Amino acid sequence: VQLQASGGGLVQAGGSLRLPCAASGSILRVNAMGWFRQAPGKQRELVALHTTGTMLTDDSTAYADSVKGRFTISRDNAKNTVYLRMNSLKLEDTAVYYCAAGRVITSTSSTPGAYNYWGQGTLVTVSS
Repeated sequence: VQLQASGGGLVQAGGSLRLPCAASGSILRVNAMGWFRQAPGKQRELVALHTTGTMLTDDSTAYADSVKGRFTISRDNAKNTVYLRMNSLKLEDTAVYYCAAGRVITSTSSTPGAYNYWGQGTLVTVSS
């Protein structure tokens, strides 16, 4: 599975950005795609996750507490692309954002090591 992330840039506080992550290859190997971020001197953290449903469950999403109500993750199955829409950006949202994919379970879904596939990082800088 190859992941191509894009969409980062410089934005003022309160502004918005959308980060697309396009997947290609053996995407049936994954059941989850998400976005992590890593700020200087900090650990990589899960920002948002989209998990594909099964015959018994619907698709689901999950968010870090720090972005709930501001960020939205969505998936376009026709394009094999996951989008992270970021609104009301804050200075503390500044980080390198990474797209990730894998076959994960709920208990480990926030752990970077649970993901087999990573896109290149895209820098988001929020200015005052």
